[in-house]
Amino acid sequence: MFIAEAFASLQGEGILAGTPSFFIRTSGCNLRCRWCDTPYTSWQPEGRRVSVAELVAEAGHSGLRHVVITGGEPLLQRELPALCSALKTQGHHVTVETAGTLAPEFVCDLLSVSPKTSNSDPSGPWRQRHRKLRENLAPLQLLLQRHPHFQLKFVVQGEEDMPEVLALVKALGVAGKHVLLMPEGKSAEDVAKVAPKVARLCLRYGFRFSPRLHLELFGAVRGV
Repeated sequence: MFIAEAFASLQGEGILAGTPSFFIRTSGCNLRCRWCDTPYTSWQPEGRRVSVAELVAEAGHSGLRHVVITGGEPLLQRELPALCSALKTQGHHVTVETAGTLAPEFVCDLLSVSPKTSNSDPSGPWRQRHRKLRENLAPLQLLLQRHPHFQLKFVVQGEEDMPEVLALVKALGVAGKHVLLMPEGKSAEDVAKVAPKVARLCLRYGFRFSPRLHLELFGAVRGV
């Protein structure tokens, strides 16, 4: 697998925020989000080839039950199904992070999807391809059918993002309990400026608030 980094940290986002976890960050992505906070896995992918066996061994040596496979876009990696199965066999709780634009078959305990809205659209030659991929809901609908335990994390800045979020939630037919709003930002300072506004949106629409704990605790650095 093409891996950018593997490390132990606290889960910073979603319903498992604060959980000690071993992270496997794959490199390579089929999207080019304007606000991407890991450009070394998308805009300029970096990494090394690592076998599934090595990754499973590293996860075991970490001593942590929870493993998060993130990216980049992990679903691009053809070895993902084998990695998930091996981690599950070893007794790990497996979270797979994805943008939901691909739908290979794999097993996991929590499917963590970050559907993209127009606030992610980049400028330049990637714009049309990025938009076409994010607007195709068929892969995401298939993923949600296969994985009953899921969360949808939407990156938002304010009320202007909510019409798209609400339309996506309605189109996917998911209950509000699965939906989290997450403040946009590449640093703790950026997130802090937006967080109160996003919290009020959660109260207004009945969605959950997702923190960005890794930024708050460790800053915008790799390996956290």
